[in-house]
Amino acid sequence: MKKSIVVAAIQMNSQEDIALNWATAKRLATEAKARGAQIVAFPETFLYVGPDKTAAADLDGEWLSRFSGLAAELSIYLLAGSVGERIRDSTKIHNTSVLLDPNGKELARYRKIHLFDATLPNGRSYRESDYIAPGAEIVIVKTEFGDAGLSICYDLRFPELYRRLTAGGKTRIIFIPSNFTLMTGKDHWLPLLRARAIENQVYLIAPNQHGEKYGGRASYGKSAIIDPWGSVMALAPDRDAVITAEIDFAYQDQVRTALPCLQHMRL
Repeated sequence: MKKSIVVAAIQMNSQEDIALNWATAKRLATEAKARGAQIVAFPETFLYVGPDKTAAADLDGEWLSRFSGLAAELSIYLLAGSVGERIRDSTKIHNTSVLLDPNGKELARYRKIHLFDATLPNGRSYRESDYIAPGAEIVIVKTEFGDAGLSICYDLRFPELYRRLTAGGKTRIIFIPSNFTLMTGKDHWLPLLRARAIENQVYLIAPNQHGEKYGGRASYGKSAIIDPWGSVMALAPDRDAVITAEIDFAYQDQVRTALPCLQHMRL
């Protein structure tokens, strides 16, 4: 296993123009590679944010080929943060993350388990379950930098998922591509990220959407990379951005040895 690795989280303000969103994602991934990143993660719904709730990518066709091609071109691990994935014989879609290796090979596919059905204090209502079918599989994938766990956005509020992702004590990194709302993000985003990192002694890579969206919606931004002690290693400004950090697995081992809470779990 590598002793350290440079990771990048990409922050975007995705809109309804899929071609423009993809061009932005490629440009920012290329910038991340130029800054030394070996792992690059896009945010949730990075290809499309708009009123067409079932806008979906063909993950077994053109779009998977594009993601694979970009990973191979840049020779990076690429997390296609999340895209809509069609479900055969269903009007609903999955909200799906895909992790690819530096050769463009698909390593894992995670379908968001927890769906955001909520009415916020500002009165705005969100009902993901109206058009998204929940996933049912917890996904941990083996890589050359150790085990990585996959999650998406609203999953962040369910610590039991992250316990399952780290219960074996081998998980090094957890991805949390997100589109956190401005209303919830300003109070909850960083506290939740830091809590999940501290509890599970993992590095978190959390690329987020930012800015105004369709219909007056707004995303919080502040994409972050968090270390196993809960320290914020990198935090994005309020714009399209690339943030990077070098994560040190020896330091992670030191944290886990000094405070061996993963060994003390009684599940």
